[in-house]
Amino acid sequence: MALSEATQEAVWLKVFLCELGEMASDEAVKIYEDNQGSIALAKNPQFHKRTKHIDIRYHFVREKVEDGQVVLQYVSTTDMLADMMTKAITATQFHVLRTKLGIQGYRYDLHSVGPQSFLC
Repeated sequence: MALSEATQEAVWLKVFLCELGEMASDEAVKIYEDNQGSIALAKNPQFHKRTKHIDIRYHFVREKVEDGQVVLQYVSTTDMLADMMTKAITATQFHVLRTKLGIQGYRYDLHSVGPQSFLC
């Protein structure tokens, strides 16, 4: 269901950016997704008995993919940068994702700062 919410936001942002002249109206928005099942459902134009129960939100995503407004790109879970802000991850995973974003850690020593440093 997160894919449908991301698609709704992406479509809205595309319209907004087009109005500002920052994006071409025929340009597709790329959404990175780590759930291969969601991508398969969104790209499959056929309805099967197994997919009959699918929520209307997936039909919305499928429609936007078919229209060419949205392109779904698979990214493995280990490379999903958004996980750093949305999921509980280990410190090691956090450092790996932070490095991929190009953000460096900042180290400081609180013991070297005296109380007078905080006075105005």
